[in-house]
Amino acid sequence: VLLDEITTYKFQVKDNDFYIDRITTLQARSIEVVFADVKDGFFAIRVARELEMPTQQSDVFIDTQGNKTSVPKINNEGVTGMYFTSEGKTGDSAWGTKGPWTVLQGKKGGQNITIAIFDHPSNPGYPAYRHARGYGLFAINPLGRKVFSNGNENLNMKIPPNGSVTFRYRLLVRSGPFLSAEKIKRISEEFQRR
Repeated sequence: VLLDEITTYKFQVKDNDFYIDRITTLQARSIEVVFADVKDGFFAIRVARELEMPTQQSDVFIDTQGNKTSVPKINNEGVTGMYFTSEGKTGDSAWGTKGPWTVLQGKKGGQNITIAIFDHPSNPGYPAYRHARGYGLFAINPLGRKVFSNGNENLNMKIPPNGSVTFRYRLLVRSGPFLSAEKIKRISEEFQRR
């Protein structure tokens, strides 16, 4: 055993907004624990097909055995998702950028859906890079720096023996009118004060 994890989830509903705060403390045991700088992870969700971004490209997927599967252009019927960032980036341009919040908006079942991920300034690697992909992966990665910065940054976070680190994230899910960037900014600022 390298470390212990204590995670607390706080659930809250305000009007049409459903909030989940995740607070995770990682406590190293008797040896140093190193988190290599990689692009995958750290806090992520997968969204329904309707909330993915429409795409016009075919793709090749590789499984864990190295087998390739070619996928022709995908049917985009009912696919409505679009990413927005705190820095004004949209769509595929959101990937590999960093900031305090990222939003995915689209329609599912005829309803407007907003999903937002908020970063906290006390987190290591703040502001974290976004691993927001059109195929439904919506993630934030405070530990991956190298791939997102073209090798200009490198983190390799270390927790010393018996040391600890805490991560705080907020997830917002809303069904109803889309939230404005100003409202999302206010939610982010309120979360950052906690």
